[in-house]
Amino acid sequence: PCVFSTAAQQRSTGDECGPEDPHDEPKHPLSDCALEHKAIKLEEQVRDLTERYRKALADSENVRRRTQKFVEDAKLFGIQSFCRDLVEVADILEKTTESAAEEAEPSNPNPTLQKICEGLSLIEAKLQSVFAKHGLQKMNPVGGKYDPYDHEIVCHVPAEGLQPGTIALVTQDGYKLHGRTIRHALVGVAVESQ
Repeated sequence: PCVFSTAAQQRSTGDECGPEDPHDEPKHPLSDCALEHKAIKLEEQVRDLTERYRKALADSENVRRRTQKFVEDAKLFGIQSFCRDLVEVADILEKTTESAAEEAEPSNPNPTLQKICEGLSLIEAKLQSVFAKHGLQKMNPVGGKYDPYDHEIVCHVPAEGLQPGTIALVTQDGYKLHGRTIRHALVGVAVESQ
């Protein structure tokens, strides 16, 4: 057998070549300065992308909260137009009850009329109970201060025992649905008499 081997045989058999082989030296196409510059650029990109991610996350959270608030408001105030229509029915029922009560005075012993008056009063009380159950409330502004968000002035009355600007009478009841005015109260406001 042959004691000496050639370099080609050493490479093919996997034998180690000496350190003098020029192909085994590590290649550094970029200098240290260029590598540091590239690392700084990459760190800036990471910071920029992280900041964009945080902003996008905050924006999506804000959109989620606004959408949730919109859905909750839609649930609460979705019956608003229906309530406006029912309020008109409540007005008619109230006026009818008042008229029947005037006719069913103690001087008029008509038992049928008294039963009708009692029935109308019960219906009116039940209707107001249902309104309250669903967050619809009648405003009672008499004696309070005028508020343009809740009241509409239809007349001025002389201030007899009332402060000017105080509501003296109500010609049509106002209603609020969960604190939001759905119908302004038509009021008469006290003014100084001259």
